[in-house]
Amino acid sequence: MGPAKLLINPLQFRLTLDRLAHQLVEEHGDFSESALIGVQPRGIHLASRLSTRIQEILGGTRPRCGELDITFFRDDFRRRGQPLQAAATNLNFTVEELRVVVVDDVLYTGRTIRAAMDALLAHGRPTTMELAVLIDRRFSRELPIEAKYVGRSVDSLDSQRVKVLWSDHDGGEDRVELSNPT
Repeated sequence: MGPAKLLINPLQFRLTLDRLAHQLVEEHGDFSESALIGVQPRGIHLASRLSTRIQEILGGTRPRCGELDITFFRDDFRRRGQPLQAAATNLNFTVEELRVVVVDDVLYTGRTIRAAMDALLAHGRPTTMELAVLIDRRFSRELPIEAKYVGRSVDSLDSQRVKVLWSDHDGGEDRVELSNPT
């Protein structure tokens, strides 16, 4: 990959998270009938950050927040040459009759979200399911999946890579980069 181009700097990153959190509170109120569920491996970081920010906005009420592994629900899991390592699913609540917001960092082809929907339905039947993403690579969709809450839409080539970097996981400051092929 060639040198990375900065798409979202740390200040823009903070503002985008804040906007997403406010939009979620606008739509879901006190979150008493809602939950955030981050898709493993990288959607869990966004879900956690949104949960913390929503708690601050609501004055201490922390929304339900879980982590969902989709490894064996992916349509390509048998095509990989190496054994799969599943991540943890951490749902300490039932999704029955909740308004669930599935959270991921980047929406690309839609296949990850399709797998997340299947995995989530294996845990129960939510009242509604919505999607929140930090980055929507909008012209790369292979499945008819659309996010209701979008931090930023990015037009990119299929050969490019959009990477969300989290300060507490990847080091440095929170940011989003676009890498070009070499």
